[in-house]
This record gives sequence, structure tokens and C-alpha cells, in this order.
Amino acid sequence: MQKYKYVLFDLDGTLVMSHPGIFSCIRYALKELGYPEPDRALLPQCVGPSLHYSFSTFFGLSDEEATKATAKYREQYSVTGVYQNEPIEGALECLKALKEKGYRMALATSKPKIYADLIAERFGFSAYLDVQVGPGMDGSLPTKAAVIAEAMRQLGASANECLMVGDRKHDVEGAKLCGVDCVLLKVGYAEEGEERLCHPEYVLQNFKELTAFLLEK
Repeated sequence: MQKYKYVLFDLDGTLVMSHPGIFSCIRYALKELGYPEPDRALLPQCVGPSLHYSFSTFFGLSDEEATKATAKYREQYSVTGVYQNEPIEGALECLKALKEKGYRMALATSKPKIYADLIAERFGFSAYLDVQVGPGMDGSLPTKAAVIAEAMRQLGASANECLMVGDRKHDVEGAKLCGVDCVLLKVGYAEEGEERLCHPEYVLQNFKELTAFLLEK
């Protein structure tokens, strides 16, 4: 018997490497609002959490300024950033193998759904995903936990049947709040030793390991 019936996937740093577009659009937003060039060391931390969280937490913007920066970011992202992504090795093959095994799958991302849908379709992920969930441009689903909960609702899945697959502590923390097990997949943007801080149920190196893990369950 399979332990899990449903697998939820993060997007940035899990299915795709997306940092070129994210970094350039963060720089654009800060420049447009009169802020200095951001510290390059801070930029990788912005892949995963919401934009508002990143602008306020990592760059010290007020709530009002973070909202403005988010709008500026999206202004540029819709033109250039959304196309600056590359699929992670083995991601598509994993989705295909899991689909053939009978898993039902969801995209559960903090990237606005309008952009996530474009990226998932471009790289062929959508063909294997039963639902695609991300925040609205209106601020709906503002946290990873809210995204995961909505994906579960759309799938009709209970927490003990689900496995979240992500690359950052935000994925693990969101999953824990929903009572869902999580794999920290070390293909993306996690900092060294991040798994020791967030305590995922599983840590796997790549999609080959993830596929083997789930097909053996």
C-alpha cells in the first residue's frame, strides 16, 4: 500500500530554477522606489517566501513600501521575469512516473497563480498536475500553509494522505501547519544546513531519489 496518495510540489527551486528573473525584478523594484542596489547575499533568500515578506524582512521596507515594491516587481516580472526559468533535471520525468503509478498531484506555490500557470504549461508540468494552486493578485492565499490547505481542498485530500515536496524551510513550515509530511529536496535554494533548522520528515538529493522513494512506497 502506498503511504501517500497525493503529492504537492513547490515551483521555484523545486520544479524550476527561477532566480535570474526574480533577482532582476527585485533589483528593478528597489531601484524604482529609490532604494540602493540590494546586497547580493540577500537575494537567494527571496526565492520561496512571498514578495511582501521578502521586501519587508530582508530589505527592511515598511508594510506600505513593501506593497509598493511588490507592485513594481510584478510590473517587470510579467514582461521579462516570468520567462527566465529553467526546469530542474528530472522534474518532468518524476511527474510522469508518479502519474503512471496513480498519484494525484498539485502545484502548491507562493508564486502568483497567473505566473505559475504559464511556467507550468511552458515546461509540460501541467499535463501531470491535477490542480495548480497559488496566490491571487488580490492577496489571497498569502502564506504557504494557506496554499497547501487550498491544494488539499481542491484535491479532496486529507493531511495524512499528502506529501509536500519543496526546497526551502517555508515549504516545510507550511506543511507542518497543515499536518502534512514534507520532503526537503536539495535541488534548489536551501541554505547549507537548512534542514537542521526546519526538520522535514525526509531529505532527498534529487528527483531520481524522490521517484524511487515514492514508487517503493
